[in-house]
Amino acid sequence: MSMMKEFKEFAVKGNVVDMAVGIVIGGAFGKIVSSFVADVIMPPIGVMLGGVDFSKLAYTVKDAAGDAPAVVVSYGKFIQTILDFIIIAFAIFVVVKAINSLKRKEAEAPAEPSAQEKLLGEIRDLLKDRK
Repeated sequence: MSMMKEFKEFAVKGNVVDMAVGIVIGGAFGKIVSSFVADVIMPPIGVMLGGVDFSKLAYTVKDAAGDAPAVVVSYGKFIQTILDFIIIAFAIFVVVKAINSLKRKEAEAPAEPSAQEKLLGEIRDLLKDRK
């Protein structure tokens, strides 16, 4: 089998395409959540904490000297990233939980008897009525 043919079979499989779409949507969702945390959640929290801007919270390890920039630990941005992660993880948890509950409902639903089973049931009922 040629390499191009193998690649084509791999790339056309439904799971690969679904995964690619999921990755693209996930990336966009991550940007939305990052904006939500930075622009909607953190400003009110900063106001409640006395007007703190979390994006500017940092600890300077070493001041700038000449052409060398300052060495800074930006813990405010780290806090925002942690909140991003918590929100994304919770959203994924809710989606997975919903999918699992739908799968359980599908599994619990009794299967419809096949045409052959229905016919056998009718024959059984007719034989019972003959007695």
